[in-house]
Amino acid sequence: MNGDDRAKTHNTPKVEISVRNFGPIAEADLDLRPLTVFVGPSNTGKTYLSVLIYALQRVFEDFSGFPSLHILPLLAHGLKYDSPVEAEEPFKSFDKLSEVLNKLEAAQPLKYSDLPKEVRKQIQSKLKNLEIYGNNLEKELKRCFDSDSVSGLIRSSGNQSNEITVSLVISQENQDFWSFKMRASESRITADGQINENNVIFPQDQSSFKLKIDPFKRTLALIPELHRSIGKPYYLPAARSGIMQSHRVITSSLVTRSTRAGLEALEVPTLSGVVADFMQELILYRERAGSEDGINHLADALESEVLDGQIIMKPSPTGYPEFLYRPQETGQDIRLTRSSSMVSELAPLLLYIRGLVQSGATLIIEEPEAHLHPAAQTQMAATFARLVRAGVRVIVTTHSDFMLKEIANLMHEGELEEKGALKKQANKPERWLLPEEVGVWLFQKNGIVDEIQFDRIHGIEPIEYEDVVEALYNRWAGLQNRIEELKDESELECE
Repeated sequence: MNGDDRAKTHNTPKVEISVRNFGPIAEADLDLRPLTVFVGPSNTGKTYLSVLIYALQRVFEDFSGFPSLHILPLLAHGLKYDSPVEAEEPFKSFDKLSEVLNKLEAAQPLKYSDLPKEVRKQIQSKLKNLEIYGNNLEKELKRCFDSDSVSGLIRSSGNQSNEITVSLVISQENQDFWSFKMRASESRITADGQINENNVIFPQDQSSFKLKIDPFKRTLALIPELHRSIGKPYYLPAARSGIMQSHRVITSSLVTRSTRAGLEALEVPTLSGVVADFMQELILYRERAGSEDGINHLADALESEVLDGQIIMKPSPTGYPEFLYRPQETGQDIRLTRSSSMVSELAPLLLYIRGLVQSGATLIIEEPEAHLHPAAQTQMAATFARLVRAGVRVIVTTHSDFMLKEIANLMHEGELEEKGALKKQANKPERWLLPEEVGVWLFQKNGIVDEIQFDRIHGIEPIEYEDVVEALYNRWAGLQNRIEELKDESELECE
């Protein structure tokens, strides 16, 4: 197995989320794997939990192992001053910081408790302070769900409203880093957080800072190291193909109404945060120059294997990009409104892979199988595996049995890869998955979310899928038998 691939998928913090009484969800306890899949009937909470994860990741600096990265620039800022009195209030004493830098220079393990007391106090107070993370999460949930209040997201049981509970635990290699818990009722919201004082920020083999420079520059060098394991979240909503086809019209309309005269006569409708963010990414889209961590070639593979053509970005008179489809057989550019629904459905994913998503990022995709032929659905599973191999965390909601079956096949390929028995595909990016890299979670009508364990015989198919197939077969057999009975009766009458 390629050690770089394993490092990309397993050297990120483990994220555990517990949810109670949130939207359709009564109870859910899960952890995010490199590939996390949500399945189950409609209206059982798959989108609710996906949007919650997106909101949490935006609030908590992308699930970093260090909960308050913005503290570090302030700390470095304080080192600029010759006298501690001139520094900002939380960082007037830097004797402890010198010890931290000396530890890093000596390649010694660095614990959270080794940080200056002022820094630890500041971080802990922010985790416990409702006005910092609690309020930020409340605002983000209202924005992402386009809701007037968080209480509107509370699950109702009968005639009695309950309390939402959202818990988040960040850990790695059986070591808790930090945790956060929020409770929301009709009347109030509370929040609390804890940091593990024994959290090892740098193991001994990763803390070598042989920098013979002044403390300010050495601290600046520390900041990107603490920032190394995080990535930005991206959300592809279920309505993306329609938005993709009409985003220029929507943008033009918004510009027209943005004048004072336009606003005075207009009550502007609102969008959910995930849709607004998606539109903004399209409006401001710029292609990435060159290859980024080997991700650009994944977009090339998607074009050649599924789209049979290219997605082209061209400037327009409005200044916003125009996206076109160029089929391989003709080479003629056509608008997405005239292309197949499959092309307009996959175009946003391809653009995100080519221009936005980087190693360490989280990509959340709702119903990627929409408008896709079964063969293309299996190809999407391969795309997810390739993203995982490139170090991207992928979260998917799906109803596709074809996609689940192919994910199971890719997990079998991962087992062969571990044994060194997997046949490589020439000039194609790797697309296998290890069983421990995949988590499939079943959302049920009763509001309970359970994990579907990988079975080497049956794969990861929900039992309800088998029930549907069996019911269809029994109905077919019954109708066929009835037709045969009528045929026999008709023959007897003729005799």
